[in-house]
Amino acid sequence: MKGKVIAASFFLIVVLIGYTVWDNQRITVAKQDIIIKHLPKELEGFSIVQITDLHEKEFGENQERLINTINSIHYDAIVFTGDMMKNNSENAVPFYTLIEGIENKQHALFVHGNTDPKSYRTSSSNLEKGKFVKDMESKGVRLLDSTYTVKRGNAHVQFVNFDWSLKTENKSKTSGSHLSNNKGYPEKETSDLVIGLNHFPVVDSHIDALLRDPSVTFRYYDLIMAGHYHGGQFRIPFFGALFVPEAWYEKSGLFPPQDRVKGLWEYKHIKQYVSAGLGSNGPIPFLNFRFFDSPEINVLTFKSRKTE
Repeated sequence: MKGKVIAASFFLIVVLIGYTVWDNQRITVAKQDIIIKHLPKELEGFSIVQITDLHEKEFGENQERLINTINSIHYDAIVFTGDMMKNNSENAVPFYTLIEGIENKQHALFVHGNTDPKSYRTSSSNLEKGKFVKDMESKGVRLLDSTYTVKRGNAHVQFVNFDWSLKTENKSKTSGSHLSNNKGYPEKETSDLVIGLNHFPVVDSHIDALLRDPSVTFRYYDLIMAGHYHGGQFRIPFFGALFVPEAWYEKSGLFPPQDRVKGLWEYKHIKQYVSAGLGSNGPIPFLNFRFFDSPEINVLTFKSRKTE
C-alpha cells in the first residue's frame, strides 16, 4: 500500500511539473469588453492590445509565437505597461525582437516598469532619454511621458501616463470634481475617452489617499490599465493568488483580495484593468516561473453596452 502511495505521488509530481513547464510556454489571449456609457459611435469597438511584464521571456525562436499571436489580432492601439526587462539587466533583445516583429505599430505606447532601465538620464546637465527608450522608439514604440491622442472621425481617445499625471506644479483641485487641465493633461470634456496607463495597479486605498491629498490633482479616467502583479504568479486552484507585490495592502500583498489581482474592476466610478502579463520575476531565481497562472496578452474592446 505504501509503495502505491509513493508511486501515485511521484506520478502526480511528474504530471504537475510537466503541466507547469507547458503552461509557462503557452500564450493565452484574454478578451474583455469595457462598457462606457455615452461612448461616441466612432469609438464603438475601439480595441487595445496590452502587453506587460515580459521580463525577457521568449516564446519561440525570435519571439515567433508571440509575434504571430499579436499580428493575428485586429486592434487600434497597442500598449506596453512596463517590466519588459529583468532587474539590473541590459538584455533588451527579447523586447526589441518582439516589437520589431509587430506589424501594427501606428499607435504603440510604453510606460516604464520598476525593472526597466530608467527612461531618462542626465547628460551634461541636460535631461535626455536613455538608450533603452531611444532604441525602443527607433523600432516604433513611443514612450508615453505625457499624453497621446488617437483620433477616430470626430472622436478622440487620449492616453495619459497616470503616474506622471499626478506630478503637477499646480496643486489646486477643481471644486466638486476630480478634473484638471494642468501641464497638458485633459479634462473629461476635452476627450471622448481618457485612458490612464500605469505599471502599478492603483488599489482602492491608494485612490482614497490620492483624493484626500491636497497636493495631488487626481484626474478623471474612463479606464486605468496596469500590470505588475503577474496575476499572483503562484495561484492555487479554487482559491487564487497567494501574494501580489502591493505595499498599499495591510499584509504587503499576502492573501490579497482576489477580485483585485487581475482583470476588470471599478472603484469610485473609475474602471481599472490589470493584466496578468507574460513573464515571471522574483528575488529567488529557481522560483521564477508561473504556477497555474498562464501567460496572457489582453484585448480590451470599448462598447456602449453589453453584447447579448
